[in-house]
Amino acid sequence: MGLPTLAMDNKKSPDISSGASDRRMGKNQIQRRTPFASVNTSEQKPVDFLRILFEGCIAGGAAGVVVETSLYPIDTIKTRLQAARGGGQIILKGLYSGLAGNIAGVLPASAIFVGVYEPAKQKLLKVFPENLSAFAHLTAGALGGAASSLVRVPTEVIKQRMQTGQFTSAPNAVRTIVAKEGFRGLYAGYGSFLLRDLPFDAIQFCLYEQLRIGYKLAAKRELNDPENAIIGAFAGNPVLPAF
Repeated sequence: MGLPTLAMDNKKSPDISSGASDRRMGKNQIQRRTPFASVNTSEQKPVDFLRILFEGCIAGGAAGVVVETSLYPIDTIKTRLQAARGGGQIILKGLYSGLAGNIAGVLPASAIFVGVYEPAKQKLLKVFPENLSAFAHLTAGALGGAASSLVRVPTEVIKQRMQTGQFTSAPNAVRTIVAKEGFRGLYAGYGSFLLRDLPFDAIQFCLYEQLRIGYKLAAKRELNDPENAIIGAFAGNPVLPAF
């Protein structure tokens, strides 16, 4: 009685292993057909939103201050060139005019952006399928840009008017603009700002995240800080001739 049973078991075992092999091959074929770089969130621990928000605010604020301080003179020259009419002379003095007031706005704006982007990204990655992670990054970038625009737009308005010599201090600029134009004066050009910056923020961070995922898969390791910086620079300037 025992021998037929053993024979049956021996016949079944190859079928089971063959079925498992077929399933693995099918899974690998599905993974190779994914249109975007994918990220697996099924094994992640629950998202600690407060920790991510706190760390994002610190990282975003610090990055915003460093970038703004480094590039502020170039931005001042660009603003003065745009404001010049009839080939007027560009004044190269006071290239850091208004920097302190601008940092006072850039710090919270950058903190808000990253503080919104990171928790939103983590949440959306669990909602979207793995092969559509790009859409999670696009949406999170747009949400971060929309939230930070409440601070970024007034900061830009004040900065540009100080760069062109209309005001000598940020507090004086705020008082004068509100007195003459009302509170809406601080949000002059808000619509055009959103049309320009929201798509830029969404595309920039989507490119950054997708390039990081693809690079990590190719390198089969975690990326170091210089590699992340290079990817971030490329994502912010995807058209190379614009460098």
